[in-house]
Amino acid sequence: MDDNFDKAAIAVIIVFGALIVGGLMAANLVVGDRNGFLFALGSGFAAWIAGHMMLFDLPRTYAVLVGVAAIMAVASTLSYVF
Repeated sequence: MDDNFDKAAIAVIIVFGALIVGGLMAANLVVGDRNGFLFALGSGFAAWIAGHMMLFDLPRTYAVLVGVAAIMAVASTLSYVF
């Protein structure tokens, strides 16, 4: 098994930060929902830090931060919908 996690960490940073959370932030900005925007921003920040935890080989911290990012992304989506 290959122990090179650099590509996976960069993929996590790009996918969460730029694509998913960027879209959530833009959608919440358009409708003027501050809470949804801040949840999306927090989700992107948690995912960005999680990518660095993978680079530093801290798997438990990585798992916790990805969970936090996912929960905040769901909260942002729910804030946008309701």
